[in-house]
Amino acid sequence: MPLLTAALAQRLIAEGRTAKRDVALPAKFKPGDHVIARNMHPSGHTRIPRYVRGRRGIVDRDHGVFVFPDTNAELAGEKPQHVYSVRFTARALWGDEASARDVLYIDLWDDYLDPA
Repeated sequence: MPLLTAALAQRLIAEGRTAKRDVALPAKFKPGDHVIARNMHPSGHTRIPRYVRGRRGIVDRDHGVFVFPDTNAELAGEKPQHVYSVRFTARALWGDEASARDVLYIDLWDDYLDPA
């Protein structure tokens, strides 16, 4: 696919293209699994927020298989993989001063997660 231009973006939106892929790929995690977001520092594009890197969370749901944006942005291929909604407590992210009641759900790809 060529580099994204305004005209190409408009065409893709009009066609209803999606990053979801219908491929038989086993999930690495399931809801309820404890995970750690990788503490990674790629030089290029990434969708893993810095504030979750190295933090523990729990997989809430599996959204299915999607294009991995890190490789796709670098024109290195789609590298489809599962995307999970991961639940982090505010205290896991920001320490004991954060509210004990607050949580944050972040969508993370397989390559961003390790088992806890």
